[in-house]
Amino acid sequence: MEAFVFSIIQAAGWPIWFLLIASVIALALIIERLIYLRRRKILPPHLLDQVIREYREGRVDAATIDKLEKGSPLGTVLATGLQHSDVSRDNMKEAMEETGRSVALQMERFLTTIGTIATLAPLMGLFGTVVGMIEIFGSQNAGGANPAELAHGISVALYNTGFGLLIAMPTLVFYRHFRALVDSFLIEMERQSARLVDVICSSR
Repeated sequence: MEAFVFSIIQAAGWPIWFLLIASVIALALIIERLIYLRRRKILPPHLLDQVIREYREGRVDAATIDKLEKGSPLGTVLATGLQHSDVSRDNMKEAMEETGRSVALQMERFLTTIGTIATLAPLMGLFGTVVGMIEIFGSQNAGGANPAELAHGISVALYNTGFGLLIAMPTLVFYRHFRALVDSFLIEMERQSARLVDVICSSR
């Protein structure tokens, strides 16, 4: 198997190394985001109900807020609301929205890189194709084409085009999936934050 893979890399020529590096980076980032962007980790179930219950029972202190803040992205936003429970509704919402923007950046981490690789991979494949075409034309001489150089040029062109598309398609799918997932998390986070604001303001 290793010999087969090595033979493909040899046939694809040096441009394939750019695609291989891009594929390794994309795979690592996709796995990292799959682990991080889990619903239970971002939006722990029943967390809002627990926070509301503790607030109504007067059991919210610095230790509770600190634990909540470090527990999850949703907890970070809700902790900000509890820390600003003595200010006006508008100021409380503004503080929570600012924290929400910071949390959003954490959830969107590496998505730009994944999207860039999805866009760039076909172009890198096209670059390899151009290199292969140059080698094909370079194999032409007065005595005709050199069959070995001609075959190598065709291999470089086709393998790089194929690898570029092979990397781009799944990477683009994961990018769009993560993008939609983050958007859904932010909408749900905003909804739960608004509910906490209503509870705090109505309890005054």
